[in-house]
Amino acid sequence: MRNAYALLGLAFIIVFGGAYILVERAEAPTPEDAPVSTNDTIPMSLTLTSPVFTNNGMIPSEYTCDGANTMPPLEISGVPEGTVSLVLVMDDPDIPTAVKERMGIEKFDHFAVYNLSPDTHTLTADNLSGTLGLNGRGEAVYTGPCPPPEYEPTEHRYIFRLYALSGHLNFIKAPTLDELETAASGMAIANAELTGRYQRITAQN
Repeated sequence: MRNAYALLGLAFIIVFGGAYILVERAEAPTPEDAPVSTNDTIPMSLTLTSPVFTNNGMIPSEYTCDGANTMPPLEISGVPEGTVSLVLVMDDPDIPTAVKERMGIEKFDHFAVYNLSPDTHTLTADNLSGTLGLNGRGEAVYTGPCPPPEYEPTEHRYIFRLYALSGHLNFIKAPTLDELETAASGMAIANAELTGRYQRITAQN
């Protein structure tokens, strides 16, 4: 009989002790409940903006064939760690059907530059580093928006695309925009877009 009471007492101690341990563990903070450090930072994403027009906004005529035809200033932020070089291109996907058929193209390439430093934060016509690719005229220069007013649509979109690459690009001769983007796709870490719009001044009068 005494053995039975002893076994019963031992079982009570085991059950009570186990319950106490479970309660203690339940009250202990889990990693999810632990306070988040205020020093943690959220990684920035690659961003391309301009101080002279907003995304989907109108590009000032100064940067088109109706003005000085110089590249609009651009600002780069959020370049990811591990970026070795940057690539920037600009094209017009809204060229008229007649122009597409005459030139045998689906878009007009306005600008292409590669091997930009990853430390680049501002790009202007005066501080443009890197190596130029070819535009739609086969020239290694920037050519601004110039939608022909005699064709529809009279307002076009101009898309700037920025790529952060894990290496440098090398070409035997100056690449076209398409060749540049194809090569960049193999080592792209991140990319960003900025779209501007423009309508010829003569078409607005």
